[in-house]
Amino acid sequence: MAKIYFYYGAMGSSKTANALMTHFNYQEVGQNALLVKPSIDTRDGVQTVKSRIGLSHEAVLLEDFVNYTEEQIKSYDCIIVDEVQFATPQQVDFLSDIADFMNVPVVCYGLRADFQNKLFPGSERLITICDEIKELKTVCWCGKKATCNARYNENGIVREGSQVMLGANDSYIALCRYHFKKGMLQNPDIEA
Repeated sequence: MAKIYFYYGAMGSSKTANALMTHFNYQEVGQNALLVKPSIDTRDGVQTVKSRIGLSHEAVLLEDFVNYTEEQIKSYDCIIVDEVQFATPQQVDFLSDIADFMNVPVVCYGLRADFQNKLFPGSERLITICDEIKELKTVCWCGKKATCNARYNENGIVREGSQVMLGANDSYIALCRYHFKKGMLQNPDIEA
């Protein structure tokens, strides 16, 4: 029986790079994998998945993918979903149906929590129903494990606002819980 996997991590933990490498690994051995992403993620183009280190590949939009027939889906050896935190709980249930009823593994990558340390609905549903969960780790500026996605602007850490605001290094930084709580974006002994 196929499984549904959730690989999560804070910003900068190479989630997208891992998704692209998984896709490449399937292709390299002659397997057919499909790369999928929610349409809300338009940072690098509507149907492009791109990592911060420059890897990129075309993707199918999740909103279109949910309309694929069972025959179309079964033509793939694996479904790989990037930015899965933006999926709805219903879309996550659809992904689990692919593993359960079509015997096609589904590998999901995304953030667990937002800039207020609240679960994204898609991530919450995945945590509830997926077969395997694994954290992809990254570090805070202090060297400790980063677990928080801090949104910031010219005034420092932003604590209120819409759950979804697309951005990268220009508006988000991964911090350990301590420095997130303290609102410390960097070592105070280092000039900005």
